[in-house]
Amino acid sequence: MRKQTIHILAIESSCDDTSAAVLSDKRVLSNIISTQDVHEKYGGVVPELASRSHQKNIVPVANAAIEQAGLSKNNLDAVAYTVGPGLPGSLIVGSAFAKSISMALDVPLIEVNHMEAHILAHFIEDAHPTAPVFPFLCLTVSGGHSQIVLVKDYNKFEVVGQTLDDAAGEAFDKIAKLIGLSYPGGPLIDKHAAKGNAERFSFSKPKVDSFNYSFSGLKTGVLYFLRDSLKENPAFIKENFDDICASVQKTIIEILINKLEKAARHFGILQIAVAGGVSANSSLRAALKERETSLHWKTFVPPIEYCTDNAAMIGITAYFKYIHKEFSDLNSVPKARLYL
Repeated sequence: MRKQTIHILAIESSCDDTSAAVLSDKRVLSNIISTQDVHEKYGGVVPELASRSHQKNIVPVANAAIEQAGLSKNNLDAVAYTVGPGLPGSLIVGSAFAKSISMALDVPLIEVNHMEAHILAHFIEDAHPTAPVFPFLCLTVSGGHSQIVLVKDYNKFEVVGQTLDDAAGEAFDKIAKLIGLSYPGGPLIDKHAAKGNAERFSFSKPKVDSFNYSFSGLKTGVLYFLRDSLKENPAFIKENFDDICASVQKTIIEILINKLEKAARHFGILQIAVAGGVSANSSLRAALKERETSLHWKTFVPPIEYCTDNAAMIGITAYFKYIHKEFSDLNSVPKARLYL
């Protein structure tokens, strides 16, 4: 018989956010995130600066998570961390810290796949009134990934579609840069799109086989569209800013949803979830909600705090690994490239 309540300290450091969370079984007691603003002026994440910031932030962030949870370090039953995918230097900081705490407290160490964690965030106790039922499809969209995943169980994932080049979040950020928005540009496009006419401009959608995605062509198409428009009117972007944002966002969301619909029909699945940073996008959320009526989907969209990178999703994944005794050891090595 397992311990009645499991307390897990989880560490997430895959990119530029330092996060620590404490979970009591599937309930989040704390979820602290320290965001690095240093990358904004560079228009993207600088790996070396990210790892240095993690080194500075990880101890106070972890201490804050434990304090907010109302526990002491001696109450912890395991320590979990993101093993990959992610930036090598950032992952190493989280790995070294988690191993040190695990060794000092003599508690199990649990390594977690970042992409699995995004999906399993749906099983956090306060994420939904009821969690998705297996099997379900999960659209995982972020700055680095765009995937359609068939989720058969807590530890059984099949990637049935994925981007062949740029991810959706990457397309948002790169197009945002073209029109003069700061990094990260996706949330800013979403904000301006709410004030624009999404039907104003039309952009071509890629023709890609099966359930896969491609966004590099869209990025290039927008680049040429802006170049040609600026030749005729140097103030074109400024005068049409909100409409450009709305039209670009509409195109990206339609590309995502069209392939998701195709996969849902193919597999005969009506339980549809979304995960990753782009799942915070208001247009994507509205599109999924609309399909609850038009296609009879049961959709699962996580709260905003569980969409972007956070340690709570690492903790919930570690919980399922803990009850199945899937522990790691000090030989565990971070992996910049790691797949489902």
